[in-house]
Amino acid sequence: MTHGAPRKWIWVEDLNRLYRSEPALYEQDFSGEGFEWVDSRDSESSVISFIRKGATTKDILLIAANFTPVPRMNYRLGVPRGGPWRELLNSDAKLYGGSGHGNFGGVDTVPIPCHGRYESISIVLPPLGVVFLKNEAPREPESV
Repeated sequence: MTHGAPRKWIWVEDLNRLYRSEPALYEQDFSGEGFEWVDSRDSESSVISFIRKGATTKDILLIAANFTPVPRMNYRLGVPRGGPWRELLNSDAKLYGGSGHGNFGGVDTVPIPCHGRYESISIVLPPLGVVFLKNEAPREPESV
């Protein structure tokens, strides 16, 4: 990408790079094993969240999208694994022309049950944006 390219093209380039580098985004595209809803019913906040899984248990991503112009601060999501979750991509980053609402590189789980799971994270969901997070420590808690 050339210097001074429109920021939307930088976003598309980074999104494509993420897709190619994360097996959870492509390995199980045609299998129900590769996708799991975290929450598809939060119509009040206009937020959806889901898990994408690769062929091995180490490849797991959490994707959350906010479809309103209001940032969602301290938005809690149940996660299948404890430990740190690193923010891989955030559509609201200043690099892409966004307002910069984000998670300072990542968040850690806490033992607060949510969405049928024993552990959860609290994240900032940017306005009209999507975040991609990856678990960095494969520690698997039990389900509720």
